[in-house]
Amino acid sequence: MGNSRVEIVVGCFLIAGFMALGWLALQLGEVPWLTGSKTYMINAEFNNISGVKAGADVQIAGVTVGKVRQLRLSQDSHAVIAMQIDRAVAIPADSVASVKSQGIIGDKYIQISLGGDETIYQPGDTIVDTESSVDLESLISKFAFGQVNK
Repeated sequence: MGNSRVEIVVGCFLIAGFMALGWLALQLGEVPWLTGSKTYMINAEFNNISGVKAGADVQIAGVTVGKVRQLRLSQDSHAVIAMQIDRAVAIPADSVASVKSQGIIGDKYIQISLGGDETIYQPGDTIVDTESSVDLESLISKFAFGQVNK
């Protein structure tokens, strides 16, 4: 009798442990059919996204509101970033997306400066009013070799 009671208690702890592990995996992982209702995808087209990686933050006023999910090249040779944005965040149609850096050589992220337009970007739309990444290497080489226009 004593052995079966211990087995039942151990079994309950195992079930509780697996349930906690499953809950944690769903919270930390990205399950599309769960996170899809909380977020939406929007694109931004840039001339240069040097240093931006998938998984980089998307920020508005310094607050992270999403993540960069995909980087690709468009048919007209522009860089297109697919961003996953929190559904609670509405982005007006006159907003500007910029590639920014955390410090001089820090990680790159996307900064969205909100506009005041009443028209809102819908899921799948593309922000075309953008500011590309500043290529420090080319600026330094131009300065070092005297190719900077005065």
